[in-house]
Amino acid sequence: MILLIALAVLFVALANGANDNFKGVATLHGSGTLGYRRALAWATLTTLAGSLAAMLAAGGLVQRFSGKGLVADAVAADHAFLLGVAAAAALTVLLATRLGFPVSTTHALLGALVGAGLVMGGPRQLSYATLGRSFVAPLLFSPVVSLLLAASVYRALRSARRAFRVGEQTCVCIGDVEELASYVPGAGTVRLASGIAVAVDQLDRCERRYAGRVFGFDAQGALDRLHLLAAGAVGFARGLNDTPKIVALLIAARALDVPAGSAVVAAAMAAGGLLFARRVARTMAFGITGMNHGQGFSANLVTATIVTLASPLGLPVSTTHVACGALFGIGLVNGEARGKTIAEIVAAWVTTLPIAAVLGAGAASVLR
Repeated sequence: MILLIALAVLFVALANGANDNFKGVATLHGSGTLGYRRALAWATLTTLAGSLAAMLAAGGLVQRFSGKGLVADAVAADHAFLLGVAAAAALTVLLATRLGFPVSTTHALLGALVGAGLVMGGPRQLSYATLGRSFVAPLLFSPVVSLLLAASVYRALRSARRAFRVGEQTCVCIGDVEELASYVPGAGTVRLASGIAVAVDQLDRCERRYAGRVFGFDAQGALDRLHLLAAGAVGFARGLNDTPKIVALLIAARALDVPAGSAVVAAAMAAGGLLFARRVARTMAFGITGMNHGQGFSANLVTATIVTLASPLGLPVSTTHVACGALFGIGLVNGEARGKTIAEIVAAWVTTLPIAAVLGAGAASVLR
């Protein structure tokens, strides 16, 4: 049974990486700062670093997501309960990833804990006070806070940019052009004309960049570096926050200790992101809102701050909800929010917990 639990937990970590790894760098890709492969490599590296740091900094989350305090200790230590929770959470997140929806592994774990707990211990043994105080409140609160903060931070940075007289460059494309005649076998081609071409392109085909200097530094170059650091901070914070939640199931089953469990989970999360992140990446980078470099930086800065502060406090904040909430805020400010995609994402959030709960209850019923 312990081996089955370990395998199920690895699938949770794999699903988490596939759905979550790209979220910190989605703005780098969406704003045109980095291509998909480079952004994914940066996300993988920083998430691994956060996962390894979680060995020291996030013990509170290990305790919460082991089920202790939410269900009776005897239930939390039951191998059938732990296997049911891991299997249900993994299936829920993998399904969402397949559909391209960014969802919360935190919500999936929470739903699976509740569903399996109701079957194994009964409704009277479930601590509803702990559920509301430690789980539900932070999960409902964090996306709203990130939305408001991202909108406010971007407005503040935009005002600062204007104060330093840093403007957006006009979308004009300049480059060499050559026109060739048709190829004739045995005779080659003839160049008809060459020279310099100047074209003003459509806005959605242009990359909006900044022209000017701030404290002697090139504004665009400085912003790109800060954006890269902010995205890395999100990846680090995500690894720091999510790894203990998954490791908790291994600890409760006595399958591995914290250092070994963290290393194994970190590797599985990295593999999931490298192999299966593309669909969710497309939704996060381009589906929620259009963005420029400054807007992407603002969203990442807010996300990294909230998730990093949540880990040492033991608050089960979802990186998904925080990151998407920040992008929702940017979309409201720049008027480019895509309502259909946002509605689909919110619907996926609403259904993640009950789906995981049903799967958790079903798995526990079979395994008990």
